[in-house]
Amino acid sequence: MSISATSDTTAATPAPAPKKAAPRKASTKKAATKKVTTSKPKTASKTASKTATTRKTTSRKATAPAKPAKVKKPKLVRDSYTLPKDEYAALTALKQRSIQLARPAKKSELLRAGIRALSTLSDKALLAALQAVPSIKTGRPKKD
Repeated sequence: MSISATSDTTAATPAPAPKKAAPRKASTKKAATKKVTTSKPKTASKTASKTATTRKTTSRKATAPAKPAKVKKPKLVRDSYTLPKDEYAALTALKQRSIQLARPAKKSELLRAGIRALSTLSDKALLAALQAVPSIKTGRPKKD
């Protein structure tokens, strides 16, 4: 009896498998026909988009020379300086002045502006400005 029960089970197992396989094939054919029908409009839109990109490219080429060339940002260098307290206070005062003038500035911007102002001076005026600044010992100040 157990042999017949096993054969009944094996006979029942193959029967559902073909039923499941048949709908899959049908759905694959439907999907294939859907792809064919949807691919035709895509081809038309691709052709339209190709002509549109060609038009865009030609219009970009016309405007490209009108744009100024990209200016490379200057490479920045980090450095540190030793300043006397009174000159540091003057730097803070200049910062406050710039805020009152509705143009807030960072300390580095003030130092750069000072460098530009010094670079416009004549040799004689630059020498006079350098002699007005006392020479200080470089390096880190001692802790008090």
